[in-house]
Amino acid sequence: MHRLTNTLLAILLATLALLSAPLATAQQTTQPWPTRGWAVSSPEEQGMSSERLARLVEFGAVNDMDSVLVTRHGRIVLEATYAPFRAGLKHHIYSSTKSVVSTLVGMALGDGLLDSTDRKVVDFFPNRLISTGSGANLDDAKKAITVQHLLDMTSGLAWQEGLTGGVESAIAMARSPDWQQFVLDQPMATAPGTRFYYNSGNSHLLSAILSKVTGKSALDYAREKLFGPLGIDDVLWQADPQGVTAGGWGLHLQPRDMAKIGYLWLRGGLWEGKQILPAAWIERVRKADIDMRESWASDLRYGRQFWLMTRRDTFMSVGKHRQLIVVMPKLDIVAVVTGSQRFVGPSGNVVSTPRYGFDTLVSYLAAAVTSDGAVAAKPAAMAELAEQVKAAAAGQPAPASGSVSGAPPAMAKAVSGKTWRFANVDPLRLKSLVLRLDGPQPSYEYELDGGPPNAPVGRFGGPIGVDGRFAVGGRMPYGPSAARGAWSADGASFVLEVQALGNDDVARVTHVFGDKTIELSIESANGFRAKAQGQAED
Repeated sequence: MHRLTNTLLAILLATLALLSAPLATAQQTTQPWPTRGWAVSSPEEQGMSSERLARLVEFGAVNDMDSVLVTRHGRIVLEATYAPFRAGLKHHIYSSTKSVVSTLVGMALGDGLLDSTDRKVVDFFPNRLISTGSGANLDDAKKAITVQHLLDMTSGLAWQEGLTGGVESAIAMARSPDWQQFVLDQPMATAPGTRFYYNSGNSHLLSAILSKVTGKSALDYAREKLFGPLGIDDVLWQADPQGVTAGGWGLHLQPRDMAKIGYLWLRGGLWEGKQILPAAWIERVRKADIDMRESWASDLRYGRQFWLMTRRDTFMSVGKHRQLIVVMPKLDIVAVVTGSQRFVGPSGNVVSTPRYGFDTLVSYLAAAVTSDGAVAAKPAAMAELAEQVKAAAAGQPAPASGSVSGAPPAMAKAVSGKTWRFANVDPLRLKSLVLRLDGPQPSYEYELDGGPPNAPVGRFGGPIGVDGRFAVGGRMPYGPSAARGAWSADGASFVLEVQALGNDDVARVTHVFGDKTIELSIESANGFRAKAQGQAED
C-alpha cells in the first residue's frame, strides 16, 4: 500500500479516538526543513480539505498524471502515484530542467563566479568560430546576446520550437555532434531582447556557460550547491557529446526531490537558515514580465526560465506533458505534478496526452485551502482521500482483447525462449530479442549495441503483464520496465506495450512471427515509427 495511504489511515484512526482533543496550532513556530525527509500531515492540520484534495486525485486519474504531491506549511498533505508509476522513482522533468539551470545561474552569481547577467554570450566561447548561420562572419546582433537574453528566451536566435509548434531545432541539436556549436551557429531572427521565443538551445548555452564559470559541469555544481544542501542524491541528468549537462531537458528527479527545489524557491532561496540562492533571484522571478505572446497564455509571463501566473501570484517550472513544480507563496503551497502520454481506447491504440490548463490545476489547489491554521478533522473525508490514493496506485487494467486473459496460443510455445538476431537496424540499435511467453510469468529481453556517445548499451527487459495490467520490474535504459501484452485473436502476433517508468516513452511493439523470422512494428506515443526484421538464431 502506498506510504501516504498508510499515513492517512493512521491519522484517521487516531482522530476517531481523539475527536474531543483541542486543535493543534496551524503553523508550527519552527519552520520544517525536509533535508532528511518530508514531514507528513493530514490536510486538515494544515488548513486544507481532504475532500477537495480527493477531487484533485480524481482529476489526475483522467488527465494522464503519473503523480501529484502537495505540501503546505512545509509538510506533505497529499502524495499520490498513478499506476504503473510508483513512489520512490525518478521522473524525467523535461523542460522543468530549465528552471533548475536558472537556479544554478543565480547561485553562480551569488558565489561571484558570474559577475553579471549582462555579460555577452559570445565572450564565453572565445575559441569557437561562430557564424551567423549563413557562413558569414559573426554579426553585431549575435554579439549583443547576453546571459539575460538566454534566461528570458529573448536571444533572437532563429529556432523551430516555440510553445505550441514542433521541436525540429531541438531534435536537430540533439542529433548534432556538438550541441553548443549548433546553437551558436543559428542565424538571427530578431534583435536580442525584442521578442520572446521559446528555445531550448538558449538553456543549453546557459549550462555551457555554467561549466565555463564554475570549472565543472552543471550537474557537479548542482551536487555541490543545490542537490547536496537539499538532501537530493537520486539524480540522473543527461549530457551532450562533449559532457556538458543538458540545459533544456534531461534531468530526472523523484517528485519529493522536485518538491524540495520548489520549497527552496518558496522560501526565497533560504535553506536551513542559510541563503544558498540570492533572494533577489526569486524576487525577480515573481516579477517576471516577458509577454509570451500566446493567445492561450494571456495571463502568463516569463522570466529567468520560469513561468508566472500574474493573477494567481503563482510561479512554476514547466516541462513537457505537465512536469510541474508549482509555487504559491501567499498560500504557502508547493505542488509537484508529473505526467506522461498513454495508449487508451477500445483497441489501446489512441494516444492520450496531459493537456489540462494551468489555471485549472491551481484552482484545485487554491480551493482546497480552507484556513491558514488547523481545522477540525473530518474522518470520512480523510478516509475517502486515502481510498482515492490507493485506487490511483492500483490503476485500471486495459480492456480485454485477443487472448489476453486466456491461455496463450500454440505460437507462444513455439517462439518462447528463441533468440532473434537483428542487423543494421538504425536508429533502433537492436541487436537481439528474447521473448518468454509460455510460462506463468512472461518476460522479454533485448540487447542494444552501437550508437552515438553516451547512448545506452547492454541488455534490458522485464516481466510482462498478461492480465491487462503492467508488470513492473527489470530495467530499461532510463528507468524500471513496465510492460503488458496481448496475443491477437488468431494467435499469430503479440502486441507488447512497454515503457520505462518516469521516462514518458510508452510504445507498442507488434511482433509478427514467421517460420524462422520475426517482424517488429514499433509505434511510440510521441510519434516515432519504425520496423525491424530479425532471424531466429540456429
